[in-house]
Formats: sequence, C-alpha cells, structure tokens
Amino acid sequence: MEYLTVHSPILIVAIPLLAAFIIPLLSRLGSKVRDTFNVSLLGFVTFLVAILAIDIYANGARIYTLGASVPELARPEGYMVPVRIMFQVDGISIFMGLTITVVALAALVYSLQFVKNETGQDRFYSLFMLLYVGMIGLVFTGDMFNLFVFLEILSIAGAGLASYRVNLADAVEGGFKYIVISAVSALLVLFAIGILYGQYNLLSIAALANTMQFNTLDMIALAMLAIAFVMKLAGVPLHMWAPDTYAVAPAGITPMIYMSSAASMYALYRVTFTLYGGQFDTMPIGWVVIILGVLSMFIGVMMAIYQTDIKRLMAYHAISQSGYMLLGVGVGLAVLTDPVALANYGRDAMNGGIFHIINNALYKGMLFLTAEAIFFRIGTRDLNKMGGLAHNMKWTTIFFIIGALAISGIPPFNGFASKLLIYESVFRFNPLLSIIAMFVSLVTLASFTKVFYSAFTGPEMPAYREVREVPKSMIIGMGIMVACIIFFSIFPGLVVDTIVAPATDALIDQASYINGVMGAAP
Repeated sequence: MEYLTVHSPILIVAIPLLAAFIIPLLSRLGSKVRDTFNVSLLGFVTFLVAILAIDIYANGARIYTLGASVPELARPEGYMVPVRIMFQVDGISIFMGLTITVVALAALVYSLQFVKNETGQDRFYSLFMLLYVGMIGLVFTGDMFNLFVFLEILSIAGAGLASYRVNLADAVEGGFKYIVISAVSALLVLFAIGILYGQYNLLSIAALANTMQFNTLDMIALAMLAIAFVMKLAGVPLHMWAPDTYAVAPAGITPMIYMSSAASMYALYRVTFTLYGGQFDTMPIGWVVIILGVLSMFIGVMMAIYQTDIKRLMAYHAISQSGYMLLGVGVGLAVLTDPVALANYGRDAMNGGIFHIINNALYKGMLFLTAEAIFFRIGTRDLNKMGGLAHNMKWTTIFFIIGALAISGIPPFNGFASKLLIYESVFRFNPLLSIIAMFVSLVTLASFTKVFYSAFTGPEMPAYREVREVPKSMIIGMGIMVACIIFFSIFPGLVVDTIVAPATDALIDQASYINGVMGAAP
C-alpha cells in the first residue's frame, strides 16, 4: 500500500496511457475481455486517486519528480531550480482529479452498451483513455510545458471522439470545430510559454511564480493564456464551438468533453492565482473573470430556452453553469489582496464556485446521459417529436427529474447548496451580481420544465409504443452520478469541509505552492 501511495501520481497517468495502446490488442481476445479490462483498470485508477486524495488531505501537497532518486526531491542536488518533469498535486489538483475520475468511470460504464453496435470500438476506447490522461495530467502537472502537452493530448482525443459517429452528418463538423479552437488555444499557450521561458529560462510553475516580475511581456503572456483557456472552457464570447461539439459527441463522451472544459477552467485558475497571483492588483483581473461569468450565465441560459434539440439545449446550459463557477472564483480573485474582504466573503464565494464545478460535473453529466438515452431509443434529439416517454423509460425519467431539479438550484439538491454559497457571498460584494445569478436559476428551471413536459409527459405516442428502457450498463452509468448527487445533497457541509475548502485554500495560498518546490519563502 505504501508503494502505491508514494507512486500514485505517476501511476494514475501512466496506467491509462499504457492501456490506450494495449486496448486494440486486447480486442482480439473478444469484446467482453476488453470491456472487463477497461472497467477494471479505471476502477483501479479510481482507487489510486482515492488513496492519493487521502494522503494529500492528511499530509499536504505531494510532489513527484520523474527520474529523481527520491520522488519528492523537486530539485536535483546542486541545482537552484527544478529541471525534471514533475507532478505537483495540491488541494485543487486532487479535487479536479476526483471529479474527472468519477465522471470518467460513469461515462465508461454507460458507453459499454451505447457503442456495442458501433464500428471502431478499439479507436473509441483508446481515445477515451487518452482523453482521461490528458485531463488528469493537466491538473497534476507542475510545469508549463507539460501543461501544454497534456492540453494537446486531451484536445486531439476529444476531437476524435466528438467526430466518432461519422454516420451522423454533423459529427465531423462538431469534431472539426473542436480541433480548430483547440489548435488556436494551443498556439496561444505555446507562445505564452515561449515568452516566459525566454525571459526566465524556467518552465516550473512554482519557479516561474517565484521570479515573475510582471513586466509588459509577462502581461502579454497572461493575456494569451487567459484567452486560450477561456476559449477551451467555452466562456462567452468564445463559446460558439460548444453546442455543435457537445450535441454530436457520443453519449459517454459529452460529459468527458465537458470535463475537459472544466480542466481548462482549472488551468485558468492556476495561472491567475498561482503563476501571477502575488504580482499584481487582482481586482481588475477579478472583474474580467466576473464579467465573463455573468455573460456566460445570462447568454447561455437565454440561448438555451429557444433550442428544440435537447443536447444543444443542454450544451447552452453547460455554458450558463460555467458562469457560476467563474463568478464565484472571480469574486475571490477580485478581493485576493484584501484580507478582510477575502475572509468575510471572498473565500466563501470561491468555495461556492469550486463546489459548483463538481456539482455541475455530476448533474450536467447525468443530464447529457439522459438526453443520449432518449436518442439511443427513439433516434431523434428534436423535442418537438418527443412525448410520453415516461411510460416506457421510467429510470431515465427519474434520473432526468433529479438532474433538472439539481441544476435549477431547487432545495435540497446539491446545486442549491453551491448556488446558495455563491448568492450569499457575491451579494456582499455586489448585490446586482447575486440577483442576476438568481434570475438565471429561475430561467434554468423554466427551460428544464419545458424539456420535461416535451419529452416525458403526455399520452403514449404510437411511434414510441415499443420503446423500452435503456440497457442496464447505461442505467448503472447514470446511477453512479445520481448516487453522488444524492450524497452531496444530503451532506453538503461534509463535502465542502473535506474537499472543497482545501481546494480553495490551495488556490489562495500561493506561497505554499512555491515553497513546495523552491524551499523556504524568499
């Protein structure tokens, strides 16, 4: 057990990476062998993430340096700065790691039956593992260049999966748009890394933060990084690719691509809080993040209510919900240099924004799965052609109701808990922002009421009389997320104290991140 705990950071990345190349060979032994291998492997990785989380919450952040005589040794003997590939996993990194892994496990189980009759399943599962590696590596890495490498891995795998169903006319378009925005954002990240490396001859995030001078070139690099990550997380006004990509991605993949957007949001937070956090007045940058959040919330939900394609509707709601996360953390960033305001409401606002990441990953991911369950059975995403599905798809109906109530912030579901944290704390910063956030929740409720009425209520339609509930593996995939939603709804305080607050503290405490690599504070 001690060996697994010590080496868990690299094992969590390396095992699924190796599996991505083994899966095509295993398929020659039969689909059951391959599926059993995939689920068992991701279950084992989930176990590794859990023991790493327990270790971090008990003993603090972990550093794992590849090639070092002792993995915790950040700098080789005689060197002033780190030079090897390094993972630096703190409270916010492991929070994202837990979220990504739970969603990936549910998505994998759900996909077993969904892609059973599709061709190219080897490619599907190999890309699935690479997408997971890209996300988990991005949130674990401690240097900028490997952040770029993992961003590229998740982008290429995500584009391949988004266009997996080439028999659908719009699948290639969705994948193409995703790879185009990914290429543009990757170039911006690479240029920014080049600017920082050219000035400081460093790639380690901690070492860069320790020497950052915040000159004109640094500000240009910050702008490039911010635009790149806002584009990848589909924040308004750089959101146009998201509905086209989310709508066509296979069922289990839509929550994964959505999680890759959340990983990009993590990268934005890591850059603004950790890389640049101690170098400038954070109020203007905080307001930029807040405005992006409000625009995403409002425009996302307004676009959603006009949609008749159930997955495009949910894609716009995903954009809207990302706005809550940007709003909460943006308020914390705005008051980061004001200790009184940070203690009074800034930290709570950040808790709300970060809590909303995992809540939204669960109920939004589950709602995407219910939408694909409907498409799986009746072959259309058009709400105007649906009706009466509750008669034959009872589990899907129940799961949809739970997800819809949670995303609308209805008590006692987990969406209410994180939104209430945001409402209360943001109100103390600026009441108007809180009122807008509450209004968006009301429109969200109205929008999902429309979906429920269109898809599930009414008499049985003759065309769908023979429709049956989806296979068990798809129900289990949705059930994993529902179980987490119910647990988070019953024990929101426990979740905030155990995994959310350490994530917030890790973002706020830039000195600890730097000292973990560079030693005592200068």
